[in-house]
Amino acid sequence: MTTLEDVAKHAGVSLATASRVLNGSSRHVGADLRRRVESAAARLGYRVDATAQTLARGASNVVGLVIQDLIDPYFAVIADGAIRAADRHGMVTTLGTTYRDPEREIALVATLHAQRARVVLLAGSRVADEAVLRRQRAELDVYRSAGGRVAVIGQDVLGTDTVAPRNREGAYDLAVALAGLGHRRFAVLAGPPVLLTAIDRTQGFVEALADLGLPPPLLVHGDFDRDGGRDAACRLIAMDHDVTCVFAVNDLMATGALAGLREHGVRVPRDLSLAGFDGTSSIRDPVPSLATVRLPLARMGAMALDLALSGEGVPRHERVTGEVVLRDSVRPLARTPSVPSAPPVPPASSVPSAPAAVPANRSAASPGARPPHS
Repeated sequence: MTTLEDVAKHAGVSLATASRVLNGSSRHVGADLRRRVESAAARLGYRVDATAQTLARGASNVVGLVIQDLIDPYFAVIADGAIRAADRHGMVTTLGTTYRDPEREIALVATLHAQRARVVLLAGSRVADEAVLRRQRAELDVYRSAGGRVAVIGQDVLGTDTVAPRNREGAYDLAVALAGLGHRRFAVLAGPPVLLTAIDRTQGFVEALADLGLPPPLLVHGDFDRDGGRDAACRLIAMDHDVTCVFAVNDLMATGALAGLREHGVRVPRDLSLAGFDGTSSIRDPVPSLATVRLPLARMGAMALDLALSGEGVPRHERVTGEVVLRDSVRPLARTPSVPSAPPVPPASSVPSAPAAVPANRSAASPGARPPHS
């Protein structure tokens, strides 16, 4: 097996010089010496020692990608975009999942720091809990103080480079589009009441209906996954309501809701229209195909890595706009008086409050009053 010492002898340089060239040290080596070392390494078939390379650089070529749910297509597509971008930079990606546990995310950042990862990418929603956010910021600050680079895909609340999807604005635009089909009574499968992504999307939808002069939607909270969507849809069916269209705050919940509605004999879209949010490719496959707000998920993953690698000084924020896509799961109703145009959605706050939940055992909708905010 060829050693670094063999390369140094063959190139006629010191062992230290060969190490600086092949292990990526920041110390300068002249062009002629560098060519001699690289040529010798190629002729001898020398393989770089990753551990030695990390020690020479002070950091590895590893990107630590931390996502919240490995089986959620939203995160799978983001991860694919980030991994492909890492490949273009000659970097290797290590993947960790938090199972939507903020404390596990903090522990994973600490582990990646100990392993000298060069970049940490965090993908997923933050929670409306300032104590948790403070601990997350503190762990990231320790990592960055040692030279690590960070970017977040989600809300801009951690003081880092951020790729932030326009969740509130996308939900607002979706509500306007659905109202344009003649729908007037809506329900929102609103996800967990402390998850900022769910809060932003719910608030955007609620605000659009208010601006259009339509009644507030019926809100049903649940887990932010397929089972949560199914359970929320089943609870909605048990209520006495006149809803014609349901908005699930992510595509996974919408897929579960579709299954729950079918189990109870509710036909989509004939009896009830249904829409989601995210734009994952899998939602084109169910029958009917699901309406959604489509985000450029793979591009978001690549953008986050590019931000982290090029970041210097003040954190930068890239806002990403979604596209409303109306598919077979929504249908126009009989022609009704036109809905007034809604004004543009105002900017979202950093940590918004959630609309109040509809209790799971509520037997009747209360369409008369807009839900209070916590």
